[in-house]
Amino acid sequence: MSTVFNFTFVPWFRAVAPYIHLHRGKTFVVGVVGEAIAAGKLASIATDLALIQSMGVKIVLVHGFRPQVNEQLRAKGHEPRYSHGMRITDEVALDSAQEAAGQLRYEIEAAFSQGLPNTPMAGATVRVISGNFITARPTGIIDGVDFKHSGVVRKIDTAGITRSLDGGALVLLSPFGFSPTGEAFNLAMEEVATSVAIALQADKLIFVTETAGVRVRPTEPESEDNPIDTELPLADAQALMARLPPPELPTDPGYYLRHCVSACLHGVERSHILPYSVDGALLLEIYVHDGIGTMVVDEKLESLREATSDDVAGILQLIEPFEKDGTLVKRSRTEIERDVGNYSIVEHDGVLFACAALYPYPEAKTGEMAALTVSPQSQGQGDGEKILRRVEHRARAMGLSSIFVLTTRTMHWFIKRGFQPVDPDWLPEARKRKYNWDRKSQVLVKKL
Repeated sequence: MSTVFNFTFVPWFRAVAPYIHLHRGKTFVVGVVGEAIAAGKLASIATDLALIQSMGVKIVLVHGFRPQVNEQLRAKGHEPRYSHGMRITDEVALDSAQEAAGQLRYEIEAAFSQGLPNTPMAGATVRVISGNFITARPTGIIDGVDFKHSGVVRKIDTAGITRSLDGGALVLLSPFGFSPTGEAFNLAMEEVATSVAIALQADKLIFVTETAGVRVRPTEPESEDNPIDTELPLADAQALMARLPPPELPTDPGYYLRHCVSACLHGVERSHILPYSVDGALLLEIYVHDGIGTMVVDEKLESLREATSDDVAGILQLIEPFEKDGTLVKRSRTEIERDVGNYSIVEHDGVLFACAALYPYPEAKTGEMAALTVSPQSQGQGDGEKILRRVEHRARAMGLSSIFVLTTRTMHWFIKRGFQPVDPDWLPEARKRKYNWDRKSQVLVKKL
């Protein structure tokens, strides 16, 4: 093994270890579009899901089959019919859906059964369980359109799914539901995945889709560094949905976002939209700090918010010990009162546990994150990560392309989270004039 590989592998493995610990025992619902399977991505997705499961994550996999059903329909001489963004499932379409689902379940189970030596699945034992876990009812007639055998989720057998997950199995669901009278209904994969995630109160809902993610400001030109928003607070996602026209096609910005919003509103804290075109997208999203797709996150307003004048005393109390030991530059009460609008805070039951300020330099399209502080009582619980993400989101909303920090003691924490050291001469002119050359702070920059 080469020395170069050692030096890249060891820091990488150490960097992902906290996420392995964080996700162990958690439940993820993963919805994979049929287009991903049609594009030949099933083997790599199965490999990655098996790897994720081996690290202690409970997985429910819901597959889509849109292109497969369309292929079956055309083979029978019928064209697919849609309305309101949903398939109209007549008798021929229902037969086609059942045939496509049977074939796909066979292919998916086969993919999880691979175990050839010298492959990523070597030594993996993934037991796949499918079943009639979903009760459905007919969609009915909407605006004069009869959706026939298309349905919506009525009930989820959470006890049955949970028993299977607790037994170590991966639960595989097709987008079908059954009525108490035994009728079969064709369902939307996205609705099934969302309903299951809500019913299980899953820790994550993940869509592996045709799209790279969501951009809040679609009118702005995309950059190679930031083509999408990697994180959307729930409130921002809701505001975006209110501005968008009703989605009809999977490539419409709101098509998957509406399900992410619904999940977050009903107790699923994090929902993700990932591109299947990127190899290892699931691993990159789950085990790398910045991820690769868009994450909609329900950060409770009472625990993560912008500071007000009422928080000045709490900020002073929080940062004072770190000013005394030299970790932070001392700030006066007057300075904090003047700049309190720049601060974001994490608060629990009226007590401040973390804070950070953002000072923008719009002329240089960058901003300084200052006074990042986490109470010793909550260190290691992710409050620093929450504040960093909040500051990054505020910076993006201001149109900034990067943020920077000055630090003398905590450079490794920032480097692990995507910051890169630069020379102090990199600083915007206005900030360079205030740089304390005696303190010799390191300057670290992160592109947004």
